Amino acid sequence: MLLLWRPYFLYREIEAALDRLGVPYRRVDTGTGEQGETGVVEAILAAVADFRPDFALTVNHLGLDREGRLAGLLADIGLPLASWFVDSPRLILHEYAGLATPLTMVFSYDADALPELAAMGFAHRRWLPLATDPERFRLAAPLPAGHPWRCDVSFVGESMERQATEARNRLPAGSALGRLLPGAARDFGAAPERSARQFLESRPELARAYAALPDDPARLNAELALTWEATRRYRQACVRALVPFSPVIAGDAGWETALPGAGTRWRRLDGLEYYTELPEFYPASAVSFNCTSLQMKGAVNQRVFDVPACGGFVLTDARDQLSALFAPDRETAVYAAPEEIPDRLRHFLAHPEERRKRSQAARRRILAEHTYVHRLRTLGAAMRQAFGV
Repeated sequence: MLLLWRPYFLYREIEAALDRLGVPYRRVDTGTGEQGETGVVEAILAAVADFRPDFALTVNHLGLDREGRLAGLLADIGLPLASWFVDSPRLILHEYAGLATPLTMVFSYDADALPELAAMGFAHRRWLPLATDPERFRLAAPLPAGHPWRCDVSFVGESMERQATEARNRLPAGSALGRLLPGAARDFGAAPERSARQFLESRPELARAYAALPDDPARLNAELALTWEATRRYRQACVRALVPFSPVIAGDAGWETALPGAGTRWRRLDGLEYYTELPEFYPASAVSFNCTSLQMKGAVNQRVFDVPACGGFVLTDARDQLSALFAPDRETAVYAAPEEIPDRLRHFLAHPEERRKRSQAARRRILAEHTYVHRLRTLGAAMRQAFGV
């Protein structure tokens, strides 16, 4: 395997999984600047000639240029390309052209994105959810009583204040969509449409304002603004329901203005380091709380795998794709809406044995089916089936 590498989430997990599988791979550093730089293309071609890989792998199309030259070149030399999207493909591919080559297979962490990928011309596509690395998220000795991380309820995540504000500010000044955004964000979370684009196009007044934007980048900014503002509102409503339980919240300073009682009714920690701190932090809480971004209304995020893998218990929002990964009621604990959260928390805090059984069952499922070794094995089998590599 040839890895089109960038310093980005998931590459470390991919390399560790390939090592455990015994799959030879060569890393080509695609840098952090403009994608498709001449030196990067030359390095890829040199690695292909020397290493003779069966296929190349990228995450989120990192390393590929927007004009599709590199994707076309790989197809011309007969090297299949696998691209694993762990963020919304629409928000990444909107400005790329010519990428749906006959030798490209796209994998999406969100099954709901597959129809849109088909509409973009990708003939080969598969659902490939996130997972965990059980060597990092593993059972360890519990933290001592009195440790500042010990608590009944915790949440790890950003307030989304910055993301929502920046996205709103990119909308054209005085646009009709900017005026309609607060109401649209309020309604999007409960709407059946899975993507911001589908939602904007399905409501007549919003559709007119969306179509009136000057170009495709402006329309993408509108989708981002809706997604992040709706996520901000949803996430803050969910986390606000935690406040009566004196939670520990690891995230940005935006929480101190978003929630009442900062420093008295709840405590804030600065963001924790994913690889070294979260595996100890999660099991220090009786309940690790999770609420999913609205860019993935049916999919699951990393936390539903990481928390049980290291022995913690996670309460998460109900998502369609969760039931395809875990046995409902035995391996997961969910809430359907923010107003359900207090009752669910009271129940699970009062029943530690139920928490333990669900967490252990989830961990067994994860070790059997949901590690990055499993995901890379699935990816490789799909590439062999599609391209005979």
